[in-house]
Amino acid sequence: MKCPFCQHDDSRVIDSRSSEEGLSIRRRRECPECSRRFTTNETITLNIVKRNGVAEPFSRDKVIVGVRRACQGRPVTEDDLAILAAQVEETLRASGQAEIPSNEVGLAILGPLRELDEVAYLRFASVYRSFESIADFELEIEDLRSEPSKVPAEKQKEPAS
Repeated sequence: MKCPFCQHDDSRVIDSRSSEEGLSIRRRRECPECSRRFTTNETITLNIVKRNGVAEPFSRDKVIVGVRRACQGRPVTEDDLAILAAQVEETLRASGQAEIPSNEVGLAILGPLRELDEVAYLRFASVYRSFESIADFELEIEDLRSEPSKVPAEKQKEPAS
């Protein structure tokens, strides 16, 4: 690590601490040349590799935008979407990989979305899994019925108006 004061090419670590729930490391450093101290924050970048091979940084906002479309007209709040995006990021980071294929992002979305809203889940799954017929929907609905959601009943249904 280059010293920001004298530009010396080396520094020694005096102290390291985990911060932001373990997503970054704060290091206190000292330059052996000028003896000045400085702090660095090191974060692990999570990159998503698209089908065409291009990698881009993970974005919670992109997850929210994609899921928001599936949730249109459903009783899902912005806070719910933010929590879902955080769960997706946590799942992807837990894999320990720095680069994640884009299809794994979709898979990571399906679980939390199913728990959040089954109709939104069906909408998202139909696009993500490229449903081609009613039979695809029937199979997915059958699967939903065999393993009911853990979402409270009042959250699953909208009151009739």
